[in-house]
Amino acid sequence: MKRKKKINIAIDGYSSTGKSTLAKDIAKALNYIYIDTGAMYRAVTLFALENKFIGKNFFDKEKLIRALDRIDISFKHNSKTGKSETYLNGKNVEKQIRDMHVSEYVSQVAEIPEVREKLVKLQQKIARQKGVVMDGRDIGTVVMPDAELKIFMTASPEIRARRRWEELKQKGMNIPYEQVKENVVHRDHIDTTRKHSPLTRTKDAILIDNTHLSREEQLEKVLQLVENLTTTE
Repeated sequence: MKRKKKINIAIDGYSSTGKSTLAKDIAKALNYIYIDTGAMYRAVTLFALENKFIGKNFFDKEKLIRALDRIDISFKHNSKTGKSETYLNGKNVEKQIRDMHVSEYVSQVAEIPEVREKLVKLQQKIARQKGVVMDGRDIGTVVMPDAELKIFMTASPEIRARRRWEELKQKGMNIPYEQVKENVVHRDHIDTTRKHSPLTRTKDAILIDNTHLSREEQLEKVLQLVENLTTTE
């Protein structure tokens, strides 16, 4: 009799290739947990605000660093919405972390090396449960090097720039296409040449070029890969 086993899926790749969109689609289709790494930084920021470590014109980094052991972040799949929700120390904080007040301070919190180190450890702890989908720039190389399925996403710079440009237009931002394309190319250079955890495709990562693929086609492609890996006798 055939049965399904749960696996971990790591998605890396260039900017504006739709990594998060694909990751969320996979998680929803498989009832897996989508690890929103950005939400984790927001949760730490919420913790810092609640404990008055950060605020207007002040930031006690040392107090936050000393308190990192008191922070636990997890994700739970909401079967009604089909989405993963963020929990901070056992409390659902999905709504609070999206607040503009948190957005104002998250970049300051995210640049602290100790915070980044803490969150990588938490991501790895969650991944040990299996049935996890995570996307980023160093998931398959640093965070989940043992993931059963690794995907590396790419698309032509022109297509990625156009997608990003159209996304910005929908948000009411009138930025010239050429400027967006320059930014995409610049980010590619930074991502692939930085000293720490540069963007690289591991030998066991499956390349998906979605230049000419629809959202539905790329999801179908990945679900077939998962089917091949998870069906056991």
